Amino acid sequence: MNVFITGAGGFIGGSIAAGLARDGHRVRGLIRRAEQADELKRLNIEPVIGSLDDAALLAAEAHAADAVINAASSDHRGAVETLIGALEGTNKPFLHTSGSSIVGDASGGEASEKIYTEDDLPEPTPDKAPRVAIDNLVLDAAKRGVRSTVFCNTLIYGHGAVRDTASVQLPRLERQARKSGIVRHVGRGLNIWSNVHIDDVVTIYRLALEKSPAGTFYFVESGEAQFRDMTVAMAKALDLRGPEDWPLEEAIKEWGYEMASYGLGSNSRVRSKRTREILGWQPSRTSVVEWIETELTA
Repeated sequence: MNVFITGAGGFIGGSIAAGLARDGHRVRGLIRRAEQADELKRLNIEPVIGSLDDAALLAAEAHAADAVINAASSDHRGAVETLIGALEGTNKPFLHTSGSSIVGDASGGEASEKIYTEDDLPEPTPDKAPRVAIDNLVLDAAKRGVRSTVFCNTLIYGHGAVRDTASVQLPRLERQARKSGIVRHVGRGLNIWSNVHIDDVVTIYRLALEKSPAGTFYFVESGEAQFRDMTVAMAKALDLRGPEDWPLEEAIKEWGYEMASYGLGSNSRVRSKRTREILGWQPSRTSVVEWIETELTA
């Protein structure tokens, strides 16, 4: 299969692209920086230099591909509209990458008992409404002859295929800890996130290319953990002080409002039946705490 993937120079997109290339697919990957071209070639990914604003380039690549994966941005509506327009009427797979902060509650590090499923989604908060609208645009593309899928990934951990790339949440905790010498979490760190290992993410995208029905939304999760448990493990792995409670206001100064309030300070607890029942996905890794303890610094 000829696959075009955006975000191929990043943690998620690069790992998916490398996995598909290992499987024998021809993979063309969009990157913004030409200096990443050699790294993609090392992974048998054909580099395409450009950006999500290059509508003509995106359309041409989508026309030529057998399948398209958007792993560059969950929030670039123009790119999604361009890709859907190019794929309209082809019944080709289009896999779009979203994130489970769309159900985040900005609790300031306090716990919540609420767990969402694919059939029980909340009304989005105003700052998450544009992302949810893009997700719905992708799902609605099924009516336009596109085999569209939305993957709403949870906290992703693990080491990526592309060198010098990292996931979003845990690396921010780690960088702050190394800089200050103290591992910290937002508030009391009682908030809980569902999570998934990057290798299992790669597997589920591979399965979706083959068998996902058009217009399907999936949460991608294989377990959950409280941030305090993750920071306890991180302090041990890094041999640093902590973990230490950090008021939200101080965390915002370090990580910004969005990351501190939603990425690190919220609850995002989800469950998925569809990934198992529709795709037959069986994740191989189920403990982010164990990974932090044994592989974070590997």
